Amino acid sequence: MTTLELARLQFGITTTFHFIFVPLTIGLAFFTALCQTRWHRTGDETWLRMTRFWGKLMLISFAVGVVTGIVQEFQFGMNWSEYSRYVGDIFGAPLAIEGLAAFFIESTFLGLWLFGWGRLSPKVHLATIWLVSIGTLASAYFILAANSWMQHPVGYEVNEAAGRAEMTNVLEVLTNPTTLYAFPHTILGALSTGGMVILAVCAYHLLRKREVDLFRRSASMALPIVLAATVATAVVGHFSGVHLTEVQPMKMAAAEAQWETEKGAGLSLFAIGDLTRNPGGTDVNIEVPKLLSVIAHNDPDAVVRGINDVQAEYEQTYGPGDYVPIVGVTYWSFRIMIGAGLLMIALAALGLWLTRKERLESSPRFLKLLLPAAALPFIANTAGWVFTEMGRQPWVVQGLLSTEQGVSPGVSSAEVILTLVGFTVIYGVLAAVGGRLFFRFAKAGPPSAPTAPADQAGESRPDLALAY
Repeated sequence: MTTLELARLQFGITTTFHFIFVPLTIGLAFFTALCQTRWHRTGDETWLRMTRFWGKLMLISFAVGVVTGIVQEFQFGMNWSEYSRYVGDIFGAPLAIEGLAAFFIESTFLGLWLFGWGRLSPKVHLATIWLVSIGTLASAYFILAANSWMQHPVGYEVNEAAGRAEMTNVLEVLTNPTTLYAFPHTILGALSTGGMVILAVCAYHLLRKREVDLFRRSASMALPIVLAATVATAVVGHFSGVHLTEVQPMKMAAAEAQWETEKGAGLSLFAIGDLTRNPGGTDVNIEVPKLLSVIAHNDPDAVVRGINDVQAEYEQTYGPGDYVPIVGVTYWSFRIMIGAGLLMIALAALGLWLTRKERLESSPRFLKLLLPAAALPFIANTAGWVFTEMGRQPWVVQGLLSTEQGVSPGVSSAEVILTLVGFTVIYGVLAAVGGRLFFRFAKAGPPSAPTAPADQAGESRPDLALAY
C-alpha cells in the first residue's frame, strides 16, 4: 500500500471508531436530561434512578469519545499537513470554536452535574445536564460545519500566491446549506442511537423480569422518540440527497449506479457488477421505474445525470483524471444506511404498538429482537459516513484539492504503518475497557433507591453526590 492509502486507512479507522461514541453520547445526554426533568417535576424516585443509570452509561461513552477525538485530530498535522496548510484558514475556525466554546460548555457543565448532586439547587443542577446536552449539539454543529465545507466549499477565495484557500465570510461557512442538512440528519441519528441502545438494555432486563416498572418506563420514553427521529432522519435525508444532487452530482450518481444521463430514471433497489473501481455498468439491476427522478427532482420525467456525463464535465473543468469514486462502496454504503434506518422504523413502530397494548414486557420474541437491533444505528451511522467521505473521492475538498495533494510529503509508509499499529492497539484497549465498563453497568441495572428521607419533589440530596 502507498503512503496515501495507509494514511487514508488510518484516518478511516480512527474516525469510524470515534463516531461510535459521538452519537451515543449525544443521544444518552438528551435522554438523561429528559429523565432528570421528569424527576424534577414529579418527585418520582423511579425517574431519579433512571437518571443515574442512563447518566452513568453516558459518562462512559463521553470519556471514550473524548480520548478518541483528540487522537483523531493529531492526524491533520501528522499525515495531512498539505491539506492542513491549504484549508487551515477556514477549517481551523469551526474547529477552534468547537474546542474553545462547545467542548468547554460540555466538560464544564458535565463536571458541575457530576459533582453537583446535593450541592447545587435542584433547578440549577437540572440546568447543568441540559447544558451538557446543548454542548454536545454545539460540538456536533461546528464539526459538521468544517466537514461540510470540504463537501461544498463556500465563503472563501483561493490565494494563488500562497497556494491556499482563505476565508472571506465566516457566516457563509457556518450556514453552509450542506451543514444545515447534515446537522439535523446527524442529531436525529444520534437520538435514534441513544434510543435503540436504551431499548436493548431495557429488553435485556425485561426478559429477566428485573426492575420491570423502571425499564418499561424507559422503553416507553425511548420508543416514540426513536420512531419520530428515524422517520425525520429519512425525511431530512431525502432533502439532503436533493441538495447533494446539485453540489456533488458524482457522489449521487455513484450512489445509484447511474452511468448514463437519463430522463425518467428508475431507482435502483439491487445492482451488482464487476468488482472494479468503475465497472462502467451493471450485470443485474432491479429498479423502480421513474422513482429516482421523483426523489431527485420531484418530477417523474426529470433528467438525472449519470457518472459518464459528470466525468466528462469534470475533465473539462479540472483537467484529465479519474473523478469516479469506488462505485460499489458508494452504492452499497448508501443502501446499508437506508436499510438499517427502515428496520429501526419498523421495530420502533411495532414496539410502540405493543406498549400501547400493554404487551411489551410480555412479548419475549420482540424483546429478543431488540438485543441485536442495538447495532442498527451504529451500522447506519458508519455506512453514512463511508458514503459521505468515500463518495467524495478523489477530492479531499470538493473541486479544490485532491486527496493525493493533501497528504504529508515528508511522511514515509513505514512511519504511517508504525502510527497505524500504535493507534489500533490504543483503540483496541479503549474498546476493551470502555466496552467492558459499559456492558458491566448496563447488565448490573440501576442503583437502589436512596434511603434518605424524601424531600420536596425533585429536590437534590447530599447522599446523591456519591452516586457516581
